[in-house]
Amino acid sequence: MSWQTYVDSNLVGTGKIARAAILGQQGGVWAISSGYNLSPEEQSAVIKAFSDPAATQANGVRLGGQKFFTLQADDVHVYGKKQQDGVIMIRTTQAILVAEYAAPTQPGEATKVVEQLGDYLKGLFLLIRILGFHALPPTSYPL
Repeated sequence: MSWQTYVDSNLVGTGKIARAAILGQQGGVWAISSGYNLSPEEQSAVIKAFSDPAATQANGVRLGGQKFFTLQADDVHVYGKKQQDGVIMIRTTQAILVAEYAAPTQPGEATKVVEQLGDYLKGLFLLIRILGFHALPPTSYPL
């Protein structure tokens, strides 16, 4: 399965996520939904959000030119809100899931979708590491 399939099917395809991206923790966009644009500065800020959650909590996060107020931030999760819409960001072993939802989707509905994919990818990365595929680039993983 390609990274783009995770965005298109497992996130946006659920009907609970409006826009999504998968970023590498070392930078770069691995997959992104059509029409969703994250500037290089926004991508860097997403990566930094997990290493400095206090700053993320204080300053919010900007995605696709829109600023989200941070409700909660730690080294694995960032939850943000903008009026009735919101964002969920989950750090996995090597990637970061960025998923925006829009009303009428409720925060809990969107969070469940994103966290399930995050948990799946964490388990998959662990399996890949155990099987010895850790030296391959992400697009080469036998998914």
